[in-house]
Amino acid sequence: MLEGLPNVSAPRGAKLGPPSIPLTLLTSSRLLTLLITKITGRVVGVAGDIATLAAGPFEYEVLIPEFARRQLQGQVGREVSLNTLEYLEGDPTRGRLTPRLVGFPAAVEREFFEMFCQVDGVGVKKALRAMVRPVDELASMIEEQDVKGLSTLPGVGPATAERVVAKLRRKAAKFALLVRRDDGTTGVEIESDLLSEAFDILRSLGHSESDARRLIDQTVSRNKKFKDVEALLHAVYEQRSQ
Repeated sequence: MLEGLPNVSAPRGAKLGPPSIPLTLLTSSRLLTLLITKITGRVVGVAGDIATLAAGPFEYEVLIPEFARRQLQGQVGREVSLNTLEYLEGDPTRGRLTPRLVGFPAAVEREFFEMFCQVDGVGVKKALRAMVRPVDELASMIEEQDVKGLSTLPGVGPATAERVVAKLRRKAAKFALLVRRDDGTTGVEIESDLLSEAFDILRSLGHSESDARRLIDQTVSRNKKFKDVEALLHAVYEQRSQ
């Protein structure tokens, strides 16, 4: 099942051209777009940086980072959902462009990837290669300005690591809040979104990034489930008043 595809209609006799591609991200002559936002299907195989999903009568090859490969390799034969974006690979000046799909288990991981690709010198391929560790770990390294640690990632040297920290340090905190289950995967997507929303609300209320993160970390460490962001924020302030 594919989500995010537009319904296209035209008067009889009209010719439909290719869909326009939003020029929101341009990284190393590659355009990123959210035309196809999610694919749900059975995992046929996982090889290297490619996961093959069977969705209906079609099979789709989806590029995945290393941390996602580790999660998916045990899911062969099972149905999964990947949050996707598309990019065009090749030289647009020569008209040689091949559409590719990039996928992530959680939408917030896709959001981090898009942010990562905006750093000068980091394109789609380099970002995919560099994401060998879970998003929360990468975000923590950026927030802590761990240039040395970032420079050890595949394809990321000291100069690129400095640019990553300079560009993303103030944007990385909410991604460091991701909660991983015992199997190493991030919790259900709504939980990740709930944490991000709570973080944004705390920041809007005047809390610093470090304080907002500390308050949420202390609250979720109790392993209590929260049905919505109001319940989480109530628990945060209840704990703070103790």
